[in-house]
Amino acid sequence: MKTLISGANVFIDGSFCKTDVLIEDGIIVSLSDSLAVVAEDPSVCIVDYSDKYIFPGFVDVHVHFREPGFLYKEDIDTGSMAAAKGGYTHVFTMPNLNPVPDSIENMNEELKAIHEKAHVKVYPYASITKGEKGEELVDFEEMAEYFEMLGDGETDDFDGGRRAVRLAGFSDDGTGVETGEYMKEAMQRVEGLGIIAAHCEVKSLLGGKNVHDGVLAEKLGYKGISSESEWKMVERDIELSKETGCPYHVCHVSTKESVELIRCAKKDGVDITCETGPHYLLLSDEDILAEIIKDELNKDNPGQKENASGYRIKYGLGRFKMNPPIRTSEDRKALIEGIKDGTIDMVATDHAPHSTEEKSKGFDGPMGVVGLETAFPVLYTGLVKKGVISLEKLIDLMSIAPAERFGIEHGIAVGMPADITVFDLEKEYVIDPDTFASKGRFTPFEGRSVFGKCIATYVDGREVK
Repeated sequence: MKTLISGANVFIDGSFCKTDVLIEDGIIVSLSDSLAVVAEDPSVCIVDYSDKYIFPGFVDVHVHFREPGFLYKEDIDTGSMAAAKGGYTHVFTMPNLNPVPDSIENMNEELKAIHEKAHVKVYPYASITKGEKGEELVDFEEMAEYFEMLGDGETDDFDGGRRAVRLAGFSDDGTGVETGEYMKEAMQRVEGLGIIAAHCEVKSLLGGKNVHDGVLAEKLGYKGISSESEWKMVERDIELSKETGCPYHVCHVSTKESVELIRCAKKDGVDITCETGPHYLLLSDEDILAEIIKDELNKDNPGQKENASGYRIKYGLGRFKMNPPIRTSEDRKALIEGIKDGTIDMVATDHAPHSTEEKSKGFDGPMGVVGLETAFPVLYTGLVKKGVISLEKLIDLMSIAPAERFGIEHGIAVGMPADITVFDLEKEYVIDPDTFASKGRFTPFEGRSVFGKCIATYVDGREVK
């Protein structure tokens, strides 16, 4: 099977060039003069993407697909289709599931669903502690060895196919590993086997449970969530990573203090990377307060005031509740400086769907918003088109850097898997959650006018539809 993609601006080796892309059996086989090569071959499917942009498929190292255990929120089918609609070809699923993937037996439930349902390449994390309870470490060595066997196709459980062969790493995302001794031992044992991706949160320092400890908390009368609850654990884990040599990745960085700690750790040679999310780069708690004030203008029909785009907001204030919370404008500025100077390595969505019934409780509902179908357009519109960063930098943050850190062979080059996404950067539209493939509907960017529409995603050379 051959497919010729022609006429597009293709991202190759850090820059864009106009070239044709010839794909055969899922592999990129040519990047130049392809039309001449295949002009007389009637079996070639030619797709014209003139004036569109082709990127290496995005890589999200932090998503929640909720299967097994919470399929009413999301499942592998809907989550991975949402990923494809957003331009993602690789996603890494977090382990706060039921059962928690803390053993081979429990992991196999998730792997079976991935193998049967995934539309993109899905790599699961195993937990750091049994049941994510922070009381007993998992068997890291057994888990790593099992995935190595899967990759070789040596077990009867799965056939070694692309959807069930790679262990993303180890994480207790959703909760922090509170005991330093446990985290130190985990790092000692994981070193050489993979990477630890840490949710940094000291429960005793949280303070609140709804929003950041700032102007929004004061306005709403909440006890706010402190910044210290995040950066204190980042500070601890940096020292442990330095001591053990374990590769360490910080999830969803949101505070200026965390950024500075990571910046200094990198200068000290610590094997550390980190991610932040689109909502932390583009919003502050002051912005949320402004949205609430808009809603208060229409108290008889809360959440339904028409915005500047003519869009009527449907999904209420639950779209602003996530963990960690959106913080101050100072934190947002520090995060942007972090991506500019390389302190922050990548963008991850922390795609975390919940049911409409759950999230309709607003700030009293569960934490988590969806992001796979909105990440690129909101960042392209909010950062690239405003001259904050280049398009090339955004592709690095969303594709190249996460693939490199987590050991994925990825990029647009001859001999590479054809995992690519196609965007129309001139297409302007309003983000409408009712069009999402995800079961989740709550996004802080609902109703926002954006540029950059994903028009196709190819995984191993096949368009995901």
